[in-house]
Amino acid sequence: MSNSAPSHQRPCGWNAWLPPRAPHQPASGSLTAELVVIGAGYTGVAAARAWAKARPNDRVLMLDAEQLGEGSPGRNSGFMLEIALAGDASTAELQRMSRLNALSRQTMAGLRQSVEEHAIDCQLQHSGTYRAACTPGGMAALSQYQAFLHAAGLHCERLGRSELEARIGSNYYQAGLYSPDCYLVQPAALIRGLADALPASVSLHEHSPALSVHAEPIGWRVTTPQAEIQASQVILANNAFSRALGADASRVTAIYTYAAVTPVLSDSLRARLMPDAWGLLPAHRLGCTLRTTPDGRLMIRSRYSYEREADNAKIEASLGESLARRYPALADIGLSHVWGGTTGLTHNGAPLWGTIKPGLHVSAGCNGGGIVKGTFLGDALARQAMGKDVEPIHQLFGQASWMPPEPLRHTGFRLISALEQRRAGRET
Repeated sequence: MSNSAPSHQRPCGWNAWLPPRAPHQPASGSLTAELVVIGAGYTGVAAARAWAKARPNDRVLMLDAEQLGEGSPGRNSGFMLEIALAGDASTAELQRMSRLNALSRQTMAGLRQSVEEHAIDCQLQHSGTYRAACTPGGMAALSQYQAFLHAAGLHCERLGRSELEARIGSNYYQAGLYSPDCYLVQPAALIRGLADALPASVSLHEHSPALSVHAEPIGWRVTTPQAEIQASQVILANNAFSRALGADASRVTAIYTYAAVTPVLSDSLRARLMPDAWGLLPAHRLGCTLRTTPDGRLMIRSRYSYEREADNAKIEASLGESLARRYPALADIGLSHVWGGTTGLTHNGAPLWGTIKPGLHVSAGCNGGGIVKGTFLGDALARQAMGKDVEPIHQLFGQASWMPPEPLRHTGFRLISALEQRRAGRET
């Protein structure tokens, strides 16, 4: 794929519920900067903030292909985890995982501070999170994650079917785990607020996709549809789409995932299904993410497609069926918004992170790690680009492994996906 930005068929529901905002003007003309950050997501915003804080007299330009809230950061499910993802957790590496958990908590504390300091109205709430399973494979994954939490000294609560039903209003799952180490947030409101709170030395330009990045005798030249920018350093923070701009295309690929929400539910349904705010992550990686929203909707996120968005009408029908299996009372209510979003996927789950060439840096392949992980990696990348000591990223997270070229990669994805779908069964 040569695209440097995603393409979406439908608007983002999270962003649709927010007040309209005037976007920043696209980059135009001949510009210069000490740093260009490509991608105004959580990784890019963290990198720009770290640079501006350390070097307040430098000019920083941030480019985003879309309007804030409509890009992938706003299409996030809004889980802010303070501990390692279930797929990353390993009882064999408790020292490394403990360090990752400590860094996640530190990063989350910084995000909370930013929300409070800048009065960002993003519905941030410390809800904790559930993980649940309904098949033997899912139950095995659930037990594996529970063993990690116990070995790491992290609190969790095992819930049987009836106990979980009392919390989330569904008896679909055999068992679940509750962990307090998670916040829920309105993701479009959060990314809009964080970007608006950047220091004055950072200039944000929306609707400004980076078309190319080329080395110059001194520094780099970044081209957008309306601008030519000369920069000393460039940070690629547009996830898998960094491949078109110089990142290693053999180590990261773009995956589209899909979310849908119900209309605002009646008071009786809300009392039954969501007595409290909650979010649920699947024990099986192909399962469904579920969460409530503060205005009384239920969101479901599931399904995947390779490198391009699938037909959203078919996705809507499929997500509706999955939601109705879990909540038969919602079968006739329908879905008010359905949208797709992208994530960067690496074969082994490790990020594509670091310096590509002198002055050109990348952080991609968050593998669904989302807000907290992306924020930490963006901040660390900016500090490294400035020549500062940083945490040993590759020791902590690993290094993205090689993937075969096309068409073998696509064929492999289809085969593995079909096999995993069959194994997942009712988890989807």
